[in-house]
Formats: sequence, structure tokens, C-alpha cells
Amino acid sequence: MTKALLSRGPKEDLEVVDIVLGETGPNQVRVAVRAAGVCHSDLSMVNGTVSPSFPLVLGHEASGVVAEVGPAVTRVAVGDHVVLNWSPPCRVCWFCRKGEPWLCQQNAGVASRPGGQLSDGTPTNLTLGIGAFAEEVLVDERAVISIAKEVPLAEAALIGCAVLTGFGAVRHTAAVQPGDSVAVIGLGGVGLAVVEASRLVGADPVIAVDRSTGKQPLAIAAGATHFIASSATTTRQIRALTEGRGVEHSFECVGRSATIRDAWQSARRGGSCIVVGMGGADDQVQLSALEIFHYARTLRSSVYGSADPDVDVPQLAELALSKQLDLGALISHRVELDDVESAFERMYRGEGARTLVVFD
Repeated sequence: MTKALLSRGPKEDLEVVDIVLGETGPNQVRVAVRAAGVCHSDLSMVNGTVSPSFPLVLGHEASGVVAEVGPAVTRVAVGDHVVLNWSPPCRVCWFCRKGEPWLCQQNAGVASRPGGQLSDGTPTNLTLGIGAFAEEVLVDERAVISIAKEVPLAEAALIGCAVLTGFGAVRHTAAVQPGDSVAVIGLGGVGLAVVEASRLVGADPVIAVDRSTGKQPLAIAAGATHFIASSATTTRQIRALTEGRGVEHSFECVGRSATIRDAWQSARRGGSCIVVGMGGADDQVQLSALEIFHYARTLRSSVYGSADPDVDVPQLAELALSKQLDLGALISHRVELDDVESAFERMYRGEGARTLVVFD
């Protein structure tokens, strides 16, 4: 038995229950979870934005210690410190063979996978195949990535989603160069990671935008040179800071048509607009044929940071170990398992950054 946070259906109350994960089978790894970040994607699982199968164990961004390995496991050993990967590439599909593991066909459109059962025998499902809001998880060995034991294990949870997504968007998707101007709209965990990554590569200015003025200290601590409280004049303020041109790269980290439009209008002619936030299928973004031609901007999304987790996660862990990456700057709250709903409420209100669920 392991305690886990369960949702029985969309918009239903969450509850901490006992689940049975089963025996550790071939190529499987059992991980004692030490911390799990509360991501907006977890909220999307229960508010109707996406459609997972229920009952559902929430959570996907986590770190922990390998407690047991099944037969034929070669990637990790008992006692290893690991970051969980919610999108492990298969390495054999067309996209993986093309060098785009973040688009792996095996993971496309997967919101949940079957795994475990309740104490009465009812089968459960795991968010993105992980179900990380639990004392233990049982996953395929491809979903665990070893990191140095000197890296703070609780904070390392963020590397598996927020940090990898944000840093990848800057380094891989946009390929930001030293001296490039950057605007980041939306300062949750991912948005702040984009700010940190932009600082590390030498972008200037780094303009952070959020509806909550309370996030200004978080943005400055992460490396922003300017903070703007989002309003009807957001794009004009960004242009005023860039000699009227707009930024080289704008990053939308909310997932709403209105902020995507702001990010688009904030980019210079010939610049790039990177959509990092995941929005709803019915939220349409309108662009005229003339502006698409005239502004010559690039509009694209960044799925999981266009990253290869097996390569990038260890590199990010080393940056954290060398103090070049401040994982703590992305965390605004630390809670226990039964307090995740408070983190969801803060998301609705636009407050705080990443909430970390910490296990003893």
C-alpha cells in the first residue's frame, strides 16, 4: 500500500487514499518519492482542459530514490537519486529516429495510463503514466534519470518538468543568443525557468510579465531586468523598452489566446514567438493574413522544451549543483500531500510560483 492523491472525476474533490501498485516487474523501477511539483498540467487533468481516465492519481513532476528494480533493469540501481520523466521517448518511432524525442509517437496525446488499484480492487490510472503525488511510484525504467546525489533532492523534482520545459524553450526551441532581447509572459514555475535560462545565456533585456505584481520579486530573483504588470498596454511597454521594435524572442507561458496574442505582438519584425503554455482546444487565436506576411515572425510551440530528457536532465542537475541554476528561486510554497488543492487555488488566483509537495 502507498498513499496517493486521487481524483475520481473532473471537478470532484481530491482525496488521499491507499493504492496498491503491484509487484516490480521486468524493466520496472519502484521509486520512493521525495518531492513532487504541482504543475498547471495537473490542474488541467481535473478542470476539464484535458481528458484523462478516472479514477486518477495526480502528479508527474517528481524526484526520489530508487527503492527496487525489476529484472533486466540496467539504467539505475537501488539507492540512486532520480528525476522522473513523464515523456520517456521510445527511441524507435519516426520522430525519435529523426532526433525529435519530445514528439515521440508513443506519448502523443497520452494524458494518463493504467496503473495500480484501490484497496477494493478498482483499477486506477496515473497522470502521464507517473502518478507522482504518491509515496511511491512504479514506472518503466525509461522514465527515471539518475542525477548526482549532491543535488538537493527535493528541489530536483522541478527539473523533470518546469525547468526542463523552460530551459529547453530558451536553449533549443528559440536558440536565444547572448544579447538577445526576451519577454516572458506568465511567471509560474515554467515562466520563471524561462527567465533563469534567459539570464544564463546572456539575454538582455529580460522582460518579465505577469498579472500579479506580487511576482515581481520572484522575477527579479530569477534574473529579469524589468517587470511589467500585464494590462492593455503590455505590448506598448515592451516596445518602449526595446526602442520601439519589440523583442527578439517572446515566450508565452500561460496557454491562453489573449496572452499568445500579446506575445505575438511583443516580438519584433522577423522575431520569434514561442508558445510554452498548454491551452484549451476551444480557445482560438486569430491572426490576419496581412500581419502574418508583414511581420515575418515565427510562431511555434515548445513541447517539453524540445529537449531530450536523458541528455538535458543531467546537465540541468549539474547547473544546479554548481549554483548556476537556482531551483529554490522557482519555489514559492512547500506543502504536504493533502494540501495540493490549496496550490490549485493559488493557480486560479495567479499567486505564487511552483508549489512543492514534500514527503518525509
